[in-house]
Amino acid sequence: MEYIVSARKYRPTTFDTVEGQGNITVTLKNAIKNKQLAHAYLFCGPRGVGKTTCARIFAKTINCQNLSADVEACNQCDSCKSFNDNRSFNIHELDAASNNSVDDIRLLIDKVRVPPQMGKYSVYIIDEVHMLSQSAFNAFLKTLEEPPHHAIFILATTEKHKILPTILSRCQTFDFNRITVEVAVEHLKYVADKEGVEAEEEALNVIAQKADGAMRDALSIFDQIVAFSGKNITYQQVIDNLNVLDYDYYFKLVEAFLKEDATLSLLIYNDILNHGFDGSHFINGLSSHFRDLLMCRDAQTVGLLEVGASIKQRYLEQAKLCEPDFLYEALRITTSCDLNYKTARNKRLHIEFALLSLARILTEKKKRLNQ
Repeated sequence: MEYIVSARKYRPTTFDTVEGQGNITVTLKNAIKNKQLAHAYLFCGPRGVGKTTCARIFAKTINCQNLSADVEACNQCDSCKSFNDNRSFNIHELDAASNNSVDDIRLLIDKVRVPPQMGKYSVYIIDEVHMLSQSAFNAFLKTLEEPPHHAIFILATTEKHKILPTILSRCQTFDFNRITVEVAVEHLKYVADKEGVEAEEEALNVIAQKADGAMRDALSIFDQIVAFSGKNITYQQVIDNLNVLDYDYYFKLVEAFLKEDATLSLLIYNDILNHGFDGSHFINGLSSHFRDLLMCRDAQTVGLLEVGASIKQRYLEQAKLCEPDFLYEALRITTSCDLNYKTARNKRLHIEFALLSLARILTEKKKRLNQ
């Protein structure tokens, strides 16, 4: 049996299965239900959040001959079957990254004049539309503004700012959200359950954070971890495979800073370097750790933590030991260190000096109080 990567195998096929874009899917379903379809749409947002997927679902649904009560495609009619088998003549996809010339757009314009063989609409999905040349955009303008009644254009892009204002004004624009860590973790749990994989929640949390808001990236990393660890995924296996610094290092460092133990903090950093981690990656992670501790100081901001339940408890316990002044000063030091890291000649010394400064925050505070 042919292996299919999770990002393709579990790609949404209905509006209801699209994760994290509820506002957009509801709007599109209402437009279909009320027969208020625009002739051009612009889907923009980060990579891997469902722009092309939503475009395909929308194209499939508007041509479905037996829509369900909740405005979903039936998957039974001839139009749906041809779409599911990738043989639909109603849906045309163009990759603007490799077809960005005037001639490519002219070919598309010639196609637009031909009415659909089945269903009501011919849908033209143009991916990475920002890659079209200036002259190609200009050639496309008139058709985009006044297409035949059977033609609908869906433009998808990750770089909205590169789209000409004249194109933007002719489209209904939908801004897709980044996928939150919570949504990504829940979807990864669903995929793991379907694949018969046992996974620790902390492990899935690290994968979701590493994906940085892209569901496709999260599923690709999940496949990578399954290939590495088999049907049982642990937190340790994930951080080893993805070369992610263990939270434990940061907790130990903060304990050393609170004890004013500069020697221990330098030894911990040396251990981190010996494990092959980059100094910039480390100082950025330490800044994030102080930020998370600061969030834990207020009950209203605890929800801003993007970590699992067991790790969250450790954050809450350590946050009780840290005064706000300590955390503000620590964030100032780490942020300054991070900003100047690239220009520092001796990068190790640059970070070590920051660690020494962090270990002296309480000492310096006592000095100021005594004075």
